[in-house]
Amino acid sequence: METTSECTQELTGQPPSRNWRRSLSFSSLRIKKRNTNIEEDGFARHRSAWSFSSAREFSRRGTIPVDDGGGRPKALKRLSAMWSSFRKGKRDRLKDQDPPEPLGLIGEDKATTQRRFVSGQYFFEYLVVVSLKKNKDGNSYEPLITYQFPKRDGMAKYQKEEEERTLKAITLFCFPEGIKWAPLTEYHSETFSFVLTEIDGSRRNGYCRRLLPGGKGARPPEAYCIISSLACFGLFSKIFDEVEKRRQISMAMIYPFMQKLREAPFPAPGNTVEIKSFIPESGTEIIRLTRPLDSWLEHVNFEVLFSCLTNEEVLLVFAAAVLERRIIFIADELGTLSQVIHAVAALLYPFTWQHTFISIVPEILIDVVMAPTPYLLGVQKRLLDQVTDQSDLLIVDLSENKKETFIVSIGDEGSILPPKLQSEIREALSQRKKASSTEDLNHLVSEAFLLFFVKTVGHYMSYVKCSQAGEQRTFEKRSFYKAIESKTTRHFVKKFIQTQMFDLFIQEVEQQQTGPQQGIFHKKIVEYQDKKKKEKTKKH
Repeated sequence: METTSECTQELTGQPPSRNWRRSLSFSSLRIKKRNTNIEEDGFARHRSAWSFSSAREFSRRGTIPVDDGGGRPKALKRLSAMWSSFRKGKRDRLKDQDPPEPLGLIGEDKATTQRRFVSGQYFFEYLVVVSLKKNKDGNSYEPLITYQFPKRDGMAKYQKEEEERTLKAITLFCFPEGIKWAPLTEYHSETFSFVLTEIDGSRRNGYCRRLLPGGKGARPPEAYCIISSLACFGLFSKIFDEVEKRRQISMAMIYPFMQKLREAPFPAPGNTVEIKSFIPESGTEIIRLTRPLDSWLEHVNFEVLFSCLTNEEVLLVFAAAVLERRIIFIADELGTLSQVIHAVAALLYPFTWQHTFISIVPEILIDVVMAPTPYLLGVQKRLLDQVTDQSDLLIVDLSENKKETFIVSIGDEGSILPPKLQSEIREALSQRKKASSTEDLNHLVSEAFLLFFVKTVGHYMSYVKCSQAGEQRTFEKRSFYKAIESKTTRHFVKKFIQTQMFDLFIQEVEQQQTGPQQGIFHKKIVEYQDKKKKEKTKKH
């Protein structure tokens, strides 16, 4: 077993500069290659990978306004330069070899094992500890990686450079406040998450827990960060509990636990994996990690969203998000920001936010708020003065001591959704207090918004047609929205079908082979259509 000193890797060098950001972007929950062009708002927008997304498109076409006469607008010039830097130095990532098939449990046949586990997936890619070290001037701190598991050996030069940039990005998101810290004697630990999206479109989730390290006297906090391709906040929060417990004994105790976790097969939705771990004076413990049955909700906790916003306020935020507007969330707590922004994105299911997505904006990247294209951003409240000079967006205050929830708004958010369907969502959300668990609440809330999409665009498959055998299917957009009887619903849908999220959804449907549709959205559509048929039959 490696000792503590052997496990510790000290990374030295210059503080993070803006240049290292050229190989990374921190954005979309989902990136897809797109080939066709569409016209929107008087300019052509390529349907290619959106990462730091649409703002790069403006930079490419030179449409970000720049004021050379002085004042805050100069930030746009810096922002434009930053977008350009993201396009440089792109390298193909060398993918890790697939891990071996999980062995499962003794006595299980192969079919049972495949049902219990997701083949070929590690729980995580990295665990790192980020510590704040004093700079030479003694007046500020620099976040540095002081522990990394696993270590990577035998990499090519460009791979090492890419890994170093990734690790620097991790330090930036673990301590988004920047370099100004003061030693503390008390610090309430907090858990939050962020998304790293590479230029090539690959996406990884960062899970972070910050706490005060062991010791006496005032000291700065440290952060534990797990990087994984898997989106499962609750599961990784439990893993952090185990890591924190071992850290209190010795840093060396973390290694064997994380090694066991890395070797364990990742469970399928609704299943559990057991990890055996030895702790001195406690003996061998069995840690059970269970995934929720609704895997598409396992990164979400709607309880946090509704503890910050009323039902009516959630509806207004949803209305702005569904039309892909610019939305900034403000809060003091990092955990609140990351949980709420992921919850809002989950309300859009089965559609996926396609634009800039940064759950916690580091201070060094605050100029992203000036991007003229859609985004979902989480900003700490101490930076509020740097975002309130924007217009044509929604700024939502999530903090407990807020004077008003919507600091800036366009004003039409209440009229975006069809009135009848708004009332139905309100009625469904009024039942929240009856939910006995987080899983029940997640199911109730997601069902309310899923039914909204079922009733507005659930008839889409009837308008995806193939003119000749063997040809790709096409979506008849005009006939689709003309078929809607309700005038208010038709007015909403006419706007919604212009969004990137709907466009990509339909593009994927067009490219699918003909056959029955799968998934919970299709299941709800069938249930709703059957219900309508029965109601028609009763009337006659």
